[in-house]
Amino acid sequence: MGRISVHDVCKTYRVYTRPRDRLLAWLAPRWRVRHHEAEVLRGVSFELEAGAALGIIGMNGAGKSTLLRILGGTTLPSSGRFAIEGRVAGLLELGLGIHPEFNGWENARLSAQLLGHDERTIDAVLPWIREFSELGDHMDRPVRTYSTGMQVRLAFSVATAVRPDVLLIDEALSVGDVHFQHKSMARIRELREAGTTLLFVTHDPAAVKALCSRALLLDAGSVLRLGPPDEVYDFYNALIAERDGGSIEQRIGRDERVATRSGNRAVEIVEVVARPVLGRAVADGGVFHTGERLTLGCRVRAQEAGDLPTVGIAIRDRFGTDVFGTNTHHLGIDPVRLAAGEAVDVLFEVSLEIGPGSYSVSVAVHGDADHRDASFDWWDRALVFQVVACGPQRFVGLARLAVDVRVARGRDDEG
Repeated sequence: MGRISVHDVCKTYRVYTRPRDRLLAWLAPRWRVRHHEAEVLRGVSFELEAGAALGIIGMNGAGKSTLLRILGGTTLPSSGRFAIEGRVAGLLELGLGIHPEFNGWENARLSAQLLGHDERTIDAVLPWIREFSELGDHMDRPVRTYSTGMQVRLAFSVATAVRPDVLLIDEALSVGDVHFQHKSMARIRELREAGTTLLFVTHDPAAVKALCSRALLLDAGSVLRLGPPDEVYDFYNALIAERDGGSIEQRIGRDERVATRSGNRAVEIVEVVARPVLGRAVADGGVFHTGERLTLGCRVRAQEAGDLPTVGIAIRDRFGTDVFGTNTHHLGIDPVRLAAGEAVDVLFEVSLEIGPGSYSVSVAVHGDADHRDASFDWWDRALVFQVVACGPQRFVGLARLAVDVRVARGRDDEG
């Protein structure tokens, strides 16, 4: 249970010139009423096996929320078909299915009934909903007195009180407080491990990479990419750069993963190398030790005279999760004047206080703090390297933090 099949789904809305035209079209369908059609989804197709997790990403207006509303049953497709096996729970539009004059208990019961739970199940989970949502005495108060975050707590707790076969989430968790975001993410992982299929719409790359095995990129209602989250996000960044006048290139790296490069190349990355501090350059795929000092060198060439823009690096693990990133803007490096055709080396020295594993380096040249201002050259997975343990392994996880520990004996004799 939980398998999802979507085949050639399209959604078109009629947009009328005047509000009364909508009424005329309903009363007299044969009349010629002025309207135009807005195509929101165009031939969307994908398959999702039970227990898998898919992150749906794209710019505003790409059709992400419309797709989830169709799968959640709150709207119908104009054409195409889809099938979902099992019980579906969703966190879609905030406030959907919530009565502002009902209190928390009444809304929880109503929402649980809409999800198809019987009265015995609802009675059993209501105490869990109160505890997980941490609403306390607010459960006795009308929902109209709730903040937006409190409404999210209630809606999420009801949707996940009983494990659904399919869970749909549309950005709702982004409005909750940080504490509840962590708590809800842990609950989602727990449901995934138990076999729930997840569809997750968000603008947070870290959440998609942490929760999802695949990502789907929608653009103007069409599917542009479907694949590993880090590769899809790389293409998404490149797509943004392309719309600013750049180009997109893709290649298969030595680790057989897709690497994306984009930008207008007004300032171009010529070479990226990694080497031990005071050592020789290491080829792509080289090996370093935990704690070793690493120099990441980026040779950059300007096509025209001007100030060197921001140069940045990002180190990611094999899942595409950002481990560390910085750039010359954040580090307060003063701009360097370059002549036309001149190349300079930008050297980042990094201490590899990270766990053993495979890592990749992405390099970017852009305006100001990030690539959204002006993307000259963005080179994802410019090189990969391995980190191996050196000496006894004294930590677990991605990062080795500096730690001091002491044992303080209690002084019971103080009075």
